[in-house]
Amino acid sequence: MNRTLSFSILTALIVFLIGPFLIIVAASLSAGDTLAFPPQGLSLRWIVKVFTVESFRDSFIMSMILAVGGTFVALLLGVPAAYALSRYKLPFGEAVSTVVTLPIIVPGIIVGLALLRYLVVPFSFSIGVALFLAHTALVLPYTVRVVSSSFNNLRSDMEEAAVLLGATRLGAFFMVVLPNIRAGILAAFILGFVTSFNQVPVSLFLSGPGVRTLPIDMLSYMETTYDPSVAALSALLALMSIGIVFLAERFLGFSRYV
Repeated sequence: MNRTLSFSILTALIVFLIGPFLIIVAASLSAGDTLAFPPQGLSLRWIVKVFTVESFRDSFIMSMILAVGGTFVALLLGVPAAYALSRYKLPFGEAVSTVVTLPIIVPGIIVGLALLRYLVVPFSFSIGVALFLAHTALVLPYTVRVVSSSFNNLRSDMEEAAVLLGATRLGAFFMVVLPNIRAGILAAFILGFVTSFNQVPVSLFLSGPGVRTLPIDMLSYMETTYDPSVAALSALLALMSIGIVFLAERFLGFSRYV
């Protein structure tokens, strides 16, 4: 493969990946009253309008609660699970690892329908509780996989040395193991946060009157209004996600864990 062809393929790939985002950014700066590309002049009024729509503010707060709270609970469950899977030869350990990663493998629509049918309906959970449980379950596989990578890269003899020096097993975990995998835990939190915040299929099944995540609220908004404010909000969210991932890669070496 010659250099020209390689460069052409790389350029086409970049355009394919970045092109939709650039179109959304351009549409969000349109001065027109309808969503269109190319933009009808340039204006910041739709970006300003995003902050004045009450439903966007409420759903943004809901998405933040679900993303932060769900990821935090997933870490509380995922860190011990990752430790057990990486440090001990558990019975059916491979099967457990497969089950834990199922929410990643199974399409989100199927997961959302299953949670609605077998969790929400039989137990009559409220919409908020159902969404919280669903987002926690979706983020859990990411936390287990990322933190497991950190445990696998950490020498086990460091923990054993702490135990030989008089620390309890639990004390060695908190004083030696956790400080050495904090970058992996933070990387898992960031990945889980972005995944939860941008989640659509599962939230679509579990949202209800007055309780909706921001992506679902954006879909509902587009059913009745076709102005560029949704494009403006999409651009802002994309920039937020890119910024979070960029900072994680810059300071944590994000690619080492995912």
